[in-house]
Parts: sequence; C-alpha cells; structure tokens
Amino acid sequence: MRVTVIMPAKNEAEGLRQTLPRLHAQLPEAELIVVDDGSSDGTALVVAEAGGRALTSPYSMGNGAAIKRGARAASGEVLVFMDADGQHDPAHIPLLLAKLDEGYDMVVGARDGSGQASAGRSAANAFYNKLASWMTSKPIADLTSGFRAVRADKFREFLHLLPNGFSYPTTITMAFFRSAYPVAYVPIPVAKRIGRSHIRPIRDGLRFLLIIFKIATLYSPLKLFAPTGAAFFLLGLGYYGYTFTTQGRFTNMSALLLSAAVIIFLIGLISEQITSLTYKQDRT
Repeated sequence: MRVTVIMPAKNEAEGLRQTLPRLHAQLPEAELIVVDDGSSDGTALVVAEAGGRALTSPYSMGNGAAIKRGARAASGEVLVFMDADGQHDPAHIPLLLAKLDEGYDMVVGARDGSGQASAGRSAANAFYNKLASWMTSKPIADLTSGFRAVRADKFREFLHLLPNGFSYPTTITMAFFRSAYPVAYVPIPVAKRIGRSHIRPIRDGLRFLLIIFKIATLYSPLKLFAPTGAAFFLLGLGYYGYTFTTQGRFTNMSALLLSAAVIIFLIGLISEQITSLTYKQDRT
C-alpha cells in the first residue's frame, strides 16, 4: 500500500534538516507532506530542498488544522503522522506499518518515560490515559502521542471532529475506539525535541480534558450521565435520611436532588439514543 508521511511544522526548520534525510532513507517511495503552519524560519525552503511537498499557511491555524490539511491532500492508503521536531525516529515507522498489517486500523507509537518533557507532563498524560481508558473500556497506553500510522479512509471519517489545536490525537484515538476500529500500541523511545515546544501545559491540558468529555458524550453519553445521576440520587437519599432522622420531615433540598438525579439519567438515555441514530446514519 502507498504510504504518505504527514508532518505538521511550525518553525521547525532545524528539526526538519535532521529528520527529512533519515525519512527519505527509510521510506524512499513514500509521499512526504510537511504542513507549514505559518512558520517564519524558512521551514518551507528546507522541505523543498529535501524533496518533500510543503503545504504552507499564511498564518498559524494550529496543529490539528495542519493534520487535517495534510490528510486531505494525501494520496496514500496509509497515513503516518509524526512530529517535525526530531523526537520521532523514522526508523520506527516500519514497526508501526508491520503492526498495521496484522489487521489494525490504527497503530500508535507509545512513548516510554524518556519521551516526557517533565514529571508534571508525565503525570498529566498518565491521568489522561486512565480517564480515557475508563471512557472507552479499552486500555490506552498513550492518548496524546502524535506518532501513529492509520488507514486513510478510516481517518478521514472523523476529520470533522478534529479540533484545530493540539488535541487531535486525543480525539482520533477515542473516536476509533468508540467506533470499533481496532487500535494497537507499539512502545517506542523518544528523543529530546529540537527547539522550543509550542504546547502550554495548563491551557492545553484543560483542552485535552474537554475533548475527552466531548468524545465520551458523542459515543457513550451514559458513561457520564449514569454515574452523575447516581451520585445525585445517593446524595438526595442520604440527605433525606438525615433530615428525617433529625427533623422528621422530607425537605425541598431532598426533592431537588432526587429530581435532578432522574432528569440527568433521562437526559443520558435520550443522548444515547441520539448518538445511536447519528452513528447509524453516518454508516449508511
């Protein structure tokens, strides 16, 4: 199958100078697309000199926007996404492709401890992995890895869901799991990036969480609504037991909490039905 390698890049000229020759040596027949996201350091010139194809943007639109542009322009049946900052070694691409041939629709390069920029980033990623695993009921080894190989037709089904910011790996991973497209993980070491990171931990960390809940409500609303409704029900029941024991009456607060529990659960059921209808319509 024809392979297209897509690399989003914003001011990554130095990283590309090191990565592109190794990439050509590893996959000489692959189509190479570098999406220049409004760079000011001559990134597009570096790509042209290396024989790649550069898609340039007049201004920065975000990592996710670059991924979507590259996916639309790619001609390969398999898309390989990797960073342009030197962290990902092109020598690991055959590992992803070999795993893809085993029947998976997406294979993700799962970073080891050396690939985390800091202890805080490592702890945050571990939390995201556990939360996403609970949402999808599948083990997720690295939710935010940008190094992955995926079948192009499956990936393009979810282009409309991908955000323009940094959380595209989160969205596409959870979308694949909830859509029953098999996903595999291959452990890989990651080098220290070349240049300065464009990720802001607090801002983008909150965005990652919002994307997780967005995808969860899109594909499995009851994962959120049922526990929330149960919590309100138990709280209302407990408060009623307390007021009945101490005051001998049923209070308005107990009624409010119990009513909220019923409403939240019913909203979850309706959301589940809407999701099922939408999902069926998308596949027909």
